[in-house]
Order: sequence, then structure tokens, then C-alpha cells
Amino acid sequence: MWICFVVIVWLAGIFFFVIWIITLVDCAKRENEYFPSAGENTKLLWVLIIVFAGWIGAIIYYFLVMKKMPRKK
Repeated sequence: MWICFVVIVWLAGIFFFVIWIITLVDCAKRENEYFPSAGENTKLLWVLIIVFAGWIGAIIYYFLVMKKMPRKK
């Protein structure tokens, strides 16, 4: 019983870590004009939010930036 719980928690941790890395890379590569209400420090602010808020910051970034304003390739 405990092994199932440990595996589920471990998989959730891996999932949120991957989401965190994807959003951090997207934020670092995204140009300033592709952020909503882009200012001169918007990218820095989002990087700090993602780094210090962890997976919660990554999910917020995903819904407020990545989903609303897709990056041009």
C-alpha cells in the first residue's frame, strides 16, 4: 500500500519538475514583446517568480503567459 503512494508522489514530483524546467526555458528564450504588458524587467520578474515559487509559479506562468501569448517560432 505504501509503495503505491510513494510511486504516485514520486511521479507527481517528476511531472512538476519537468513543467518547471519547460516554463523556465520558455521564459528565458521568450522575447520581451511576447509577454503581456511587457516592460523592461518583465522577463526578469517572471524568471524570479518561476525560480522562487517553484511549480506553483510555473503553473501561473503557463496560464498567464504561455497559453495566452504563444511564442513565435
